[in-house]
Amino acid sequence: MPRKKSDSDVSEEVSEEHMQAPISPGSATLQQTNSQTQRTSPPNHIFVGKKPVMSYAMSALIQLTQAGEVVVKARGMAISRAVDVAEIVTKRLGNGQYQIKDIGINTEVVGEGAEQRNISSIEIVVGK
Repeated sequence: MPRKKSDSDVSEEVSEEHMQAPISPGSATLQQTNSQTQRTSPPNHIFVGKKPVMSYAMSALIQLTQAGEVVVKARGMAISRAVDVAEIVTKRLGNGQYQIKDIGINTEVVGEGAEQRNISSIEIVVGK
């Protein structure tokens, strides 16, 4: 009976492919640049989505210790989660050390033609 490929089988195949190919000094940097994603937004911006609130709050707290200011952004249904992140960082995790500096609301147009619709967005700036 044939066996289904599991994730470990796939990772073994991938690692074997990498082991067989000779690596020259120039190709290592090429692989690094291809594997890294290009970030177009500043590092202190946090885009809130569907993950648990505490994962965004911890990320915001780490960014606050490094940069001193963080911008929490969200669109649509995630707006309430972004507000929760800002409140958790200022009230619970920050021990009164951080405060909400600015709040901006906006409407973004998404889609084209008949698919076009308006989506609400929010930006919350948290800092010292």
